[in-house]
Amino acid sequence: MRTGIFIQVRLGSTRLPRKALLPLADGTIITHVMRTLSTVPAEAKALLTDPQSAEELEPSAAAEGYALFIGHPQDVLARYCSACRQYGVSRVVRATGDNPLTSGDLARRILALHESRNADLSHFLGIPWGSGVEIVEAAALFAAEREAVGPDEREHITTYLYRHPEKFSIVEAPAPPGTLAEKARVTVDTDEDYERVKGIFRALYHGAPIEIDAIVRWFAAQVPGGRDGA
Repeated sequence: MRTGIFIQVRLGSTRLPRKALLPLADGTIITHVMRTLSTVPAEAKALLTDPQSAEELEPSAAAEGYALFIGHPQDVLARYCSACRQYGVSRVVRATGDNPLTSGDLARRILALHESRNADLSHFLGIPWGSGVEIVEAAALFAAEREAVGPDEREHITTYLYRHPEKFSIVEAPAPPGTLAEKARVTVDTDEDYERVKGIFRALYHGAPIEIDAIVRWFAAQVPGGRDGA
């Protein structure tokens, strides 16, 4: 069973242009996504991007020991399936390049649960938005590639699977103890998001990936008497 860590990333965002390359601590946003997921056991690691973004992303990928895979610019499902074939993986840890606080710990936990349940698709519920990954079987992605026709099902690679639970085994597990913070947001999609994440790094980053329990405690401290900072 070969596992691939595949991070989808492009530089054409309209709300926050080129956000993956925005500076953050001792790197960039995409640097931190790659670093934290490097703690997850896998036989292949790659950034999955479009032709327009590839040249600028290649140095970042190479610096962190990731391959750079250039795929279809709009059909992200096809991009993932092509990468699965090229790297010969049967299971994917799916992440996105705008989540610098992706949790390696949560990724390892959901990967283990996915394997124990023999699932097609798995993720945690209730964790901070932008801290988690999806684990998905390549065979399920290939089925979606054959059958999915809606534009959103091609752009968002697991949408078809969620719409057809009768065809796929889907595990939506509750947040592990100490990681519940469903109103907390650590993805970077706007300037406000970027400023929030920079604040978290200033408070918690000490040269190594920030642990999820520290992030949850940071959000709780922003809202006295509450656990779910917004």
